[in-house]
Amino acid sequence: MCWKERCKQIFEQEIVEFKKVAENIGDEINLAVEIIYTCKGKVVIMGIGKTGIVGHKIAASLASTGTPAIFVNAAEAMHGDLGMVAKNDIALLISHSGSSSEIVNICTPLKNIGARIIAITGNPHSALAQEAEIVLNVPIEREVCPLNLAPTTSTTATMLLGDALMVCLMERRQFKAENFALYHPGGALGRQLLSRVKHRMSTAIPRVITDTAFNDIIYIVSDGRKGMTLVYNHENNCVGIITDGDIRRAVQHHENIKSLTAAEIMTHSFKHIHQEAMITQALEIMDTNNITSLAVTDTPNSNKIVGILHIHDIIDFK
Repeated sequence: MCWKERCKQIFEQEIVEFKKVAENIGDEINLAVEIIYTCKGKVVIMGIGKTGIVGHKIAASLASTGTPAIFVNAAEAMHGDLGMVAKNDIALLISHSGSSSEIVNICTPLKNIGARIIAITGNPHSALAQEAEIVLNVPIEREVCPLNLAPTTSTTATMLLGDALMVCLMERRQFKAENFALYHPGGALGRQLLSRVKHRMSTAIPRVITDTAFNDIIYIVSDGRKGMTLVYNHENNCVGIITDGDIRRAVQHHENIKSLTAAEIMTHSFKHIHQEAMITQALEIMDTNNITSLAVTDTPNSNKIVGILHIHDIIDFK
C-alpha cells in the first residue's frame, strides 16, 4: 500500500465530514457566543478521555484570547473538583455520544451550583443534550478510523468548533495584538509584541528624490525586502512614498513608464509612527490600513524620519 496516498485519502475523508459539520451550524452558536461574552464568571470545560484532551486545548485557547477558562476532568469533578465551579460560571461539556456517564452525571450537580450548561455533542437527542441550555452539534457520520471506533474525525471536528468559538469571541471582544501580548509575555512572541518600534526598525532608509527616473526607482524598491522607498525633494524634506503597489499601478496606467519620475507616481501622504511606540501599535496601523511598511519618526509630533519598520522586521523577530 502507498501510505502517502492513504494519508491524502484520510485528509479528504475528514474534510468531507468537517464540511458537513460547518453546514450544520445554526443560530445556537450566536447564543453560545453571547452567553459566554456576557458571562460574569469563567468557562469551565469538561470532558473525559480523548474529549478531555480536546477540552484542554479549547480551554487554553479561550484563556489566551481574553475568555477566562479552565479545564476540569469530569471524573475528578465528581470527587471534589466541582469546587472549581461557581454560580456565575458556564460549563462547556464535551461528549460525542452525549451518553458518557461521567459527563451526564455531572449535569445535576452543576445546575445545583448555578452554572449554565452548553453541550458539544454529536447526538442532539442524547441525555447530555437534554440537560443543556444550548447544544452545539458535531454530526460526524463516521470516524476516519477504519474500524469506526477510535475517536478521530469527531475529536478533530470538536477542536475545529472550539477554534471557531474562540475566534468569534475574539472578534466579539475586539481582541487586539496588545491584548494577546498581555497573556503571552514569555518567549519570542511575547518579546516581539512587547518590544518598541525602535528595537525592530531599520535605520537604512530607502530613498529617492522627486526627479529620480522610473528604472532607478524600481532598482531601489526591489533592493532588499522593504518593497518601498521614501521620496525627498531637493531641500531634503520627505514628500511622499513609493511602494511596489504604486509601481504596479504605474505600469498598468501609463504607456511610457520609462519617462516617469518619482514625483509622478509617489503617494503624497503616508502612515508613520514614532520610535517609542509599541510594536502592537504598529501592527494595528498596518492591519487597519492594509499596508506592510511604516515610516518611523523620532518623536510623536516630529516630521524627522529616523527609520523604516516593515512587517518582516516584526514577524522575523527571534
